[in-house]
Amino acid sequence: MANAKVNAPKKRPTPEKRDRINAARAARNRANRSALKTAIKKAANACYVGGADTTAAVRYAIKRVDQACAKGLLHKNCAARKKSQLMKMLNNAK
Repeated sequence: MANAKVNAPKKRPTPEKRDRINAARAARNRANRSALKTAIKKAANACYVGGADTTAAVRYAIKRVDQACAKGLLHKNCAARKKSQLMKMLNNAK
Protein backbone atom coordinates (compact mmCIF):
# COMPACT_ATOMS: atom_id res chain seq x y z
CA MET A 1 0.00 0.00 0.00
CA ALA A 2 1.70 3.11 -1.23
CA ASN A 3 -0.79 5.51 0.34
CA ALA A 4 -0.95 3.96 3.80
CA LYS A 5 0.48 7.05 5.51
CA VAL A 6 -1.98 9.37 3.81
CA ASN A 7 -4.99 7.40 5.02
CA ALA A 8 -3.66 6.73 8.51
CA PRO A 9 -5.60 8.37 11.34
CA LYS A 10 -4.09 11.54 12.77
CA LYS A 11 -2.43 11.25 16.14
CA ARG A 12 -4.07 13.35 18.81
CA PRO A 13 -2.15 15.04 21.59
CA THR A 14 -2.13 13.37 24.97
CA PRO A 15 -4.67 14.55 27.55
CA GLU A 16 -1.90 16.30 29.49
CA LYS A 17 -0.85 18.30 26.46
CA ARG A 18 -4.47 19.11 25.65
CA ASP A 19 -4.85 20.44 29.22
CA ARG A 20 -1.78 22.64 28.79
CA ILE A 21 -3.05 23.96 25.45
CA ASN A 22 -6.50 24.69 26.88
CA ALA A 23 -5.00 26.47 29.90
CA ALA A 24 -2.83 28.64 27.66
CA ARG A 25 -5.78 29.53 25.43
CA ALA A 26 -7.98 30.30 28.44
CA ALA A 27 -5.32 32.62 29.85
CA ARG A 28 -4.94 34.37 26.50
CA ASN A 29 -8.72 34.78 26.16
CA ARG A 30 -8.97 36.09 29.72
CA ALA A 31 -6.26 38.67 29.06
CA ASN A 32 -7.82 39.77 25.78
CA ARG A 33 -11.29 40.00 27.34
CA SER A 34 -9.90 42.06 30.21
CA ALA A 35 -8.10 44.42 27.82
CA LEU A 36 -11.30 44.79 25.81
CA LYS A 37 -13.36 45.66 28.89
CA THR A 38 -10.72 48.16 30.04
CA ALA A 39 -10.65 49.86 26.63
CA ILE A 40 -14.45 50.14 26.57
CA LYS A 41 -14.54 51.56 30.11
CA LYS A 42 -11.82 54.11 29.28
CA ALA A 43 -13.73 55.16 26.15
CA ALA A 44 -16.98 55.50 28.10
CA ASN A 45 -15.21 57.55 30.77
CA ALA A 46 -13.58 59.75 28.13
CA CYS A 47 -16.97 60.37 26.53
CA TYR A 48 -18.50 61.22 29.89
CA VAL A 49 -15.71 63.62 30.92
CA GLY A 50 -15.03 64.98 27.45
CA GLY A 51 -11.78 66.36 26.15
CA ALA A 52 -9.37 66.01 23.30
CA ASP A 53 -8.63 62.31 23.73
CA THR A 54 -12.27 61.18 23.47
CA THR A 55 -12.10 60.26 19.80
CA ALA A 56 -8.80 58.44 20.23
CA ALA A 57 -10.16 56.41 23.16
CA VAL A 58 -13.26 55.40 21.21
CA ARG A 59 -11.23 54.49 18.14
CA TYR A 60 -8.92 52.33 20.25
CA ALA A 61 -11.90 50.61 21.89
CA ILE A 62 -13.45 49.90 18.49
CA LYS A 63 -10.14 48.47 17.33
CA ARG A 64 -10.06 46.15 20.35
CA VAL A 65 -13.66 45.07 19.65
CA ASP A 66 -12.75 44.25 16.05
CA GLN A 67 -9.71 42.26 17.20
CA ALA A 68 -11.78 40.32 19.73
CA CYS A 69 -14.34 39.53 17.04
CA ALA A 70 -11.65 38.36 14.64
CA LYS A 71 -10.19 36.06 17.30
CA GLY A 72 -13.59 34.57 18.08
CA LEU A 73 -13.86 36.16 21.51
CA LEU A 74 -17.04 38.02 20.52
CA HIS A 75 -19.85 37.13 18.16
CA LYS A 76 -20.08 39.46 15.17
CA ASN A 77 -23.46 40.84 16.26
CA CYS A 78 -22.16 41.47 19.77
CA ALA A 79 -19.16 43.30 18.29
CA ALA A 80 -21.44 45.38 16.06
CA ARG A 81 -23.64 46.25 19.05
CA LYS A 82 -20.64 47.33 21.16
CA LYS A 83 -19.27 49.45 18.32
CA SER A 84 -22.67 51.06 17.84
CA GLN A 85 -22.89 51.86 21.56
CA LEU A 86 -19.40 53.37 21.50
CA MET A 87 -20.23 55.57 18.51
CA LYS A 88 -23.47 56.63 20.18
CA MET A 89 -21.50 57.69 23.27
CA LEU A 90 -19.01 59.60 21.12
CA ASN A 91 -21.73 61.44 19.20
CA ASN A 92 -23.54 62.39 22.38
CA ALA A 93 -20.29 63.65 23.94
CA LYS A 94 -19.77 66.26 21.21
